[in-house]
Amino acid sequence: MPKVIMIVDDSVSVRKVVGATLGAMGYKVIQGADGQDALTQLEGGATVDLIISDVNMPNMDGITFIGEARKLAQCKYTPVIMLTTEADPDMKAKGKAVGARAWMVKPFQPAQMLAAVKKFITP
Repeated sequence: MPKVIMIVDDSVSVRKVVGATLGAMGYKVIQGADGQDALTQLEGGATVDLIISDVNMPNMDGITFIGEARKLAQCKYTPVIMLTTEADPDMKAKGKAVGARAWMVKPFQPAQMLAAVKKFITP
């Protein structure tokens, strides 16, 4: 069974690029259009091995989403990578406080993304 990665970003193009990059490496990818959409999927029983989330999104931002996802039994220890244009140290601290294990600033290089993912899971 391939490992499942959830990509949460309000940008369709970012989800497509990240999804294609990870899919080519053998990961199964599911997508959330924003934090609320992703949380609804997780509450509906979706299980994932890793979450890659944007910070600034409509409906529910990434920090709130990760905090809510951590309340779900299947996501309590799921590794999280924040992928965002946000480079503010205070925002990084908030991400770390809710359990983000890595912080990547957009635009990203596919090799950089794969290296970060491989630190947490293998296909």
